[in-house]
Amino acid sequence: MFQTIQNAFKTKEVRMKLLYVLFALIVVRIGCNIPIPGVNSSVMQEMFNNNKSLGFLDVMTGGSFSRMSIFALNITPYITASIILQLLTIAIPRLEELQKDGEDGRKKINEYTRYLSIVLAVIEGLAMVIGFRNQNIFKESGYVSMIVAVVSLTAGAAFLMWLGEQITVKGVGNGISIVLLINIVARIPSDLAGLYNTYIKGASNITNALIAGVIIVAVIVAMYVFIVFLQDGERRIPVQYAKKIQGRKVAGGQSSHIPLKVNTAGVIPVIFASSMMSLPVVIASFAGISPATGPKATVFQKFLTVCNQSSWCKVGSWGEFKYSLGLLVYIALVIFFAYFYTSVTFNPLEISNNMKKQGGFIPGIRPGKPTTDYLTSVLNSIIFMGAVGMVIVCVLPIVFSGVFGADVSFSGTSLIIVVGVVIETIKQIESLVLVRHYKGFLGN
Repeated sequence: MFQTIQNAFKTKEVRMKLLYVLFALIVVRIGCNIPIPGVNSSVMQEMFNNNKSLGFLDVMTGGSFSRMSIFALNITPYITASIILQLLTIAIPRLEELQKDGEDGRKKINEYTRYLSIVLAVIEGLAMVIGFRNQNIFKESGYVSMIVAVVSLTAGAAFLMWLGEQITVKGVGNGISIVLLINIVARIPSDLAGLYNTYIKGASNITNALIAGVIIVAVIVAMYVFIVFLQDGERRIPVQYAKKIQGRKVAGGQSSHIPLKVNTAGVIPVIFASSMMSLPVVIASFAGISPATGPKATVFQKFLTVCNQSSWCKVGSWGEFKYSLGLLVYIALVIFFAYFYTSVTFNPLEISNNMKKQGGFIPGIRPGKPTTDYLTSVLNSIIFMGAVGMVIVCVLPIVFSGVFGADVSFSGTSLIIVVGVVIETIKQIESLVLVRHYKGFLGN
């Protein structure tokens, strides 16, 4: 990887793309620290400190949500709009036609995504402002401050959406993913410092400090290595194409393969599951209701505790551990959304029909329905393996947080996003350097 970056900076064209990405990311981090006019950031920060369940949203926004900055919505409206349109392609034939219509169709879908993103940004910003208004986060009463806040949040989300697209066009990698990446990475140093102060600096003796340091490093490295294998792992199904006689020439006869990634759905199932579990807690926080336990807690507050990730895996007593039921629901949601999202994005019947039209077949499998059944069977087993891998990555930090109190922002969702984006960006940089090398070779 380091050799790839070094070679990239030696090439002027690639170097300018990387510098453009760097400048754009600096702009993102500056915007994450600019508060919305009229908002009391200290009250917002105190509310987040008292309600750890909002941490998932804060991680995805790089800390801008807890600061109530102009980028508090970040690119979540765009991501949500993209997922909605991708799912709607099944229900709406017009969108399905556009998806199959090549570059022009994709441009039209991107245009619809932008419009939907703005609408979602207005709705989310309005809901956030109305909800947090009850928490006295505004320094002045009245509707003017609320309108200014909604406009600021919408403008911030629209700007990040535009900047992400500019990174894709003028820089390297997927701009939206890179913006999300830098927000997550920005929180990692403070989390590492917290782990150091708690378990190494605060250890009773040097031996315990060394053991704690080794365990922390080993767990982090092992999780990153595991995610790399999970993201890069794939099952290659061989495909053979029949020979055809075209005039005096014999065409076809080549062999290829269908790459089925182990983690076919990527991080989408984890985001869906985390969002569904945190949604009741977020909505309740707008009304000033927080998760609680004990004899005075209401049934709804206990339900919020079940949904609250920071309440899982508490091993102190059965009274605390029983709220880990939410973890089982979370695991079930991850597996369900892995199957659901893959069934939406990958159609074995369509793959089988395309292979049949092109004269292709899987060795040992008859074309048509047997091929569809075979692809479905292989895909189901791969989805299960990928879902189990995602569950391991997501549950391990939750267990460490519940048992040892090691609260960190780079949880399973964050790690999968970071590793996935870095791998894809490095591959694109390698391809750019390789193409530039060939151009220089041909020019000489």
